[in-house]
Amino acid sequence: MRIGIVGGTGPAGSALAARLADVGYEVVLGSRSKYRSMEVVDSIVAQWPNRELAVTPSDNVGAAQCEFVVIATPWDAAAITARSVEDHVRGKVVVTMSNALARVDDEFVPLIPPRGSVAASVQASLPDSKVAATLQHVPAQELGDLDEPLDSDILICSDNREATDLVAEVVGKIPGTRALDCGNLSNATAIEAFTAVLLQLNTRYRTRVALKLVGLE
Repeated sequence: MRIGIVGGTGPAGSALAARLADVGYEVVLGSRSKYRSMEVVDSIVAQWPNRELAVTPSDNVGAAQCEFVVIATPWDAAAITARSVEDHVRGKVVVTMSNALARVDDEFVPLIPPRGSVAASVQASLPDSKVAATLQHVPAQELGDLDEPLDSDILICSDNREATDLVAEVVGKIPGTRALDCGNLSNATAIEAFTAVLLQLNTRYRTRVALKLVGLE
């Protein structure tokens, strides 16, 4: 299965591309500019020269033509970018991994998009796709460090059972992770907002926290 990452040249998208390629997926890294994507792919390959990472540069349309698609843009561009590739993702599982956050002085503050969450906005833009929200709470630095297991639970929200199961299968292959079904897409609002708390902890304690829940077998 090929995985396309639309708007994937930022820290989170490029980190996810490296991590998924490292566990054996063929990844197409999309951007508004294919040349920008080529630069980022070259940097990924240069960072991990001893690993065979199947990451191919493309524009966003090329990434959206894959069987499984991730929208990795900043939160305020997610719905617009999703709409720009709507014709290529009908019927497919589409993942959002953005948070609506702002930094005010030394604090991270969650913002509430018009539809309640970034994921809900993307679903509204892609009514014929199966949208799932996941990975919002995972720091890009840890996601892209292929020498270390991720050591985190991965929360997944979707209104579609097929999307939840497929996302769980994909992220569950990342070493150190446990994929958890967190219910409908409406719950993405709480997860996106809670990411501000995790970022605040990282800043205050100068660390990188991971979300791990107890009491689950």
